[in-house]
Amino acid sequence: MTLRIFTICILFCSLVAAQTEQTTVIRPTEIDDVLVNPGMGIETFNRFSGQSLNEGVKWSEVGPEKPIADAPPGTIDFPGSSVAYLRWFWSQFEPQPGKYQWQIMDSALAEAHRHNQRLAIRLMPYDDKHPLPDWYIHSGARRANQPGDKDGAIWSPDSADPLYVRSWSAIISELGKRYDGHPDLDHVDISTAGYWGEGWGPYLPDWPVQQQLIDVYLQAFTRTPLLMNFDQLQALVYGSKHGAGWRLDCWGDMGRPFKNFAHMLDLYPQQIARGKLQDVWRTAPVALESCGVPESWKQWGFSLKPILDQALRWHASTINIKSSAIPAEWKSAFDQFQKQIGYRFVLKKLEYPTHVARGSMAQINMWWFNAGVAPVYRDYLLALKIGDTVLPLDADIRQWLPGDSVYENTMPIPWDLKPGKYRLRVALLDRQTRTPAIRLAITGRQSDGWYDLGDIIVGSE
Repeated sequence: MTLRIFTICILFCSLVAAQTEQTTVIRPTEIDDVLVNPGMGIETFNRFSGQSLNEGVKWSEVGPEKPIADAPPGTIDFPGSSVAYLRWFWSQFEPQPGKYQWQIMDSALAEAHRHNQRLAIRLMPYDDKHPLPDWYIHSGARRANQPGDKDGAIWSPDSADPLYVRSWSAIISELGKRYDGHPDLDHVDISTAGYWGEGWGPYLPDWPVQQQLIDVYLQAFTRTPLLMNFDQLQALVYGSKHGAGWRLDCWGDMGRPFKNFAHMLDLYPQQIARGKLQDVWRTAPVALESCGVPESWKQWGFSLKPILDQALRWHASTINIKSSAIPAEWKSAFDQFQKQIGYRFVLKKLEYPTHVARGSMAQINMWWFNAGVAPVYRDYLLALKIGDTVLPLDADIRQWLPGDSVYENTMPIPWDLKPGKYRLRVALLDRQTRTPAIRLAITGRQSDGWYDLGDIIVGSE
């Protein structure tokens, strides 16, 4: 009798131990959809998702000062977009000295939020069609050119003038005080001198002044990512070495008619090598802006594949094609391209205990694959969910570079979970709202943005 009871106890304990040690293995099914995710993909330019496109090969450099109307639903043939990139001129933001028109920026941020986008911006001093603020021109500021010069019709400032440095620095500093870290602000271009603030041209100040104008941004925007314009190598290297990503604005120029120079062949790859900037993408974003628009490339007789391939080699996250239509015969190639730029997270495998006890620590093993060409640059929260209970995990997904990553750690099972069978779910959450923020390239997405994985049984012990 005693032996029988002992044998039964052994069998019972073995059964309990087997249940405790049983592991569930989930291998989610990967999908091939184009995913619209934060901080990556094709941008809208000086407009928002669902608004009319530019016609032909033309576009406007001037961002809207007030909301503009959306097109009727389903009438705009343009990729889904998570970033709206807008540029404005100094004269729009400061028509009188020290009187800033912040409502322009506030309106744009609200519109981006309404269209499920984040806003990317550049404030520009002037160009050949949009002069400096009238008050600045008549302030006694020094002029770099003269009316009789070849470019004399445009009043170009001497950007080494202390008044220029002080006035431009003031508006950038105030911009940072008001908007740095705003949840709907994706990134900010570093804009300093010359046409469009791109830091090139015949009237650049000496390097110490250029550096001072860059430092204003580095001090004003410590939480919102910055992008350094590409044109001047010393400035590009300086900004990148201080944490900024980089952007270039003639992506796709393979040699236009009547030109003996091609940005893609004669400048960009060489400058990246000269500046030793090949690895900037690992910690800061790369953004590209098309030379002309895709229809321009078609008219110029360019081959599309080398242009798209180079963007992937540069590990680009965002692409600005100036809210212009993609030629019909290139749409399939752009669809595939969108599946590669930026990040693309695939949960390949999840292992977890089938049975867990309240108050215990459960071993969680995850294999993730980033099928994109860049990491994510914002700090999203990896989390599992048992029933309604969210369990944050301590992964830094900004370290998930292209390729494989693993998360292997224990997860606390709360005491207040009631015993029972639950569905285990996964998501990447916005840290502020604690809601799912990133679409994964797997099946199982639920209406609330969480991804359903499998059963987990919670026991009392």
